[in-house]
Amino acid sequence: MPERHINSLLSELESRSRRVASEREVTLKIDNEDLIRLKALAEVYGLSIDEVSACLLHQVLVEVEEKMPYRAGSRIIRVEDDDPVYEDIGPTPRYLEAKRRIEQECA
Repeated sequence: MPERHINSLLSELESRSRRVASEREVTLKIDNEDLIRLKALAEVYGLSIDEVSACLLHQVLVEVEEKMPYRAGSRIIRVEDDDPVYEDIGPTPRYLEAKRRIEQECA
């Protein structure tokens, strides 16, 4: 086996090991129709329902963070290129603070 294939394999194993080490088990209730969708995806891709669920949840959470709305308040927090930047009074600051706090609690 060429060396690059071995290096690629070792890299993938290391990556998978890190992912598995950071995984946590949770239990949630879902709608029957969603369970059917998960089972169908798992069957099509040859994965477990847990793997499909984790992948979907991860992607949705990434997208939710990206799309979280900015709502300009009345207080200017800085000036960039001569334009005022107003404090965010939407959910993003509260979400980020909760996320930081929970990350510290889980560390």
